[in-house]
Amino acid sequence: MRIAGLFALSVLLLVYSCRKESYISSPDAQVTTSADTLKFDTLFVTAGSTYRTLKIINANNQKLKITSLQLAGGNASAFKMNVDGVIGTQFNNLDIAANDSIYVFVQVNVNPGAGNLPFIIRDSIQFSYNGRDRKVQLEAWGQNAHFLRDAVISTNTTWLNDRPYVILGSLRINSNQTLTIDKGCRIYVHADAPILVNGTLQVNGLKDTADRVYFQSDRIDDPYRDYPAGWPGIFFLTNSKDNVLNYAVIRNAYQGIGLADPSPNANPKLILNETVIDNVYDAGIIALNSSLRARNCLISNCGKNLQLAQGGDYQFTHCTVVTYANRFIEHKNPVLFLSNYANGTSSGLTAQFRNCIFWGENGLVNDEVVVEKVGNTAFTVNFDYNLWKVQANPANSTMTQIINNQPPQFDSINTNRNYFDFRLKTGSAAINKGVNTGIITDLDGRPRAVGVPDLGCFEKQ
Repeated sequence: MRIAGLFALSVLLLVYSCRKESYISSPDAQVTTSADTLKFDTLFVTAGSTYRTLKIINANNQKLKITSLQLAGGNASAFKMNVDGVIGTQFNNLDIAANDSIYVFVQVNVNPGAGNLPFIIRDSIQFSYNGRDRKVQLEAWGQNAHFLRDAVISTNTTWLNDRPYVILGSLRINSNQTLTIDKGCRIYVHADAPILVNGTLQVNGLKDTADRVYFQSDRIDDPYRDYPAGWPGIFFLTNSKDNVLNYAVIRNAYQGIGLADPSPNANPKLILNETVIDNVYDAGIIALNSSLRARNCLISNCGKNLQLAQGGDYQFTHCTVVTYANRFIEHKNPVLFLSNYANGTSSGLTAQFRNCIFWGENGLVNDEVVVEKVGNTAFTVNFDYNLWKVQANPANSTMTQIINNQPPQFDSINTNRNYFDFRLKTGSAAINKGVNTGIITDLDGRPRAVGVPDLGCFEKQ
């Protein structure tokens, strides 16, 4: 009896095993896909894309044979497939184990289309099993652009906003030459492509969102579009002069703006009006013995928002300098570091900060404003009508009407969603606490209160 029972059990196991190894043949087999449509974000022509992934899932207790899997557009398609490490447009007789899946990786390369506006590219993946046909749509948006590789501005040049500009390798503006960028231009910069200004950069953005001038990484596909350190930054070198950025937005750089040495003439090396520098991995602005005027600027969520060292001449008026530690940026450094010393050298320092906010959250910083002095060089640092977060007032400075350690109550902060609105809520300690500086609008281009404006770059409306 025991032998008979063991024999019967072995037969059952064998039958069950053979059943799992056999192929399901019903057209009603449970087969699902991870998406009905694979969507690709806007891509620049010839720049390719990252892969998107499609899973074909066999939810049955038997193997499934995909008799055919192909791109409908065949070899002429802008899309390419990779299945199990093999690149192709058609695959036959693919086995999917019981309760298992296969991965199909899809890439698109966008060829130039007519016109300057975005255009759409479509195809589909078709696959068949057990006499049944299925389809997954493919959809990508393409965009023509001006492609500049190792470009040199050697004559006065103006960029119009007809197409985006994609910078590869580097962009260099020669001494005594000016690059003027028209309102509404979009500049996308590759990971190895610094913008080097020996001459002059003039950015003519306007207040409306569509009319601002944007500098950002050329990786605009998800999730890379939100990563800092996607491109090197903009660097104003020794001979650079008379630079003015109006309504510019600089995002996702390694260093947003770098300034080296004083201006060759009596004007500041750089003037920033209504400019945003955001989500920068290292320094939002780093300057060594240089000169800068900033008005209505937001320098937010940077590894080191403002690093002004080795002296120089700086004025910041109605600026919000703030970092909230988030999944991209650790807040380990003060949002403002100011010194007359760097690299073994000290120089004279003159700096004024008026109607500004200096704040940080979720990090390791107690003093968001730090001022250091070395030696006996000329040294004048004034903080007038500011709100900041510090435990010990910055040394070597004069201070007037400082609001200390009172949260500015920004409108909406959600670090999990990477959403930051640094406008002021009703009841903010920064409202009506400034001094009249003659600045009549804010970063949004909206009017400031007459007589007693708000602190920071945004005026509560």
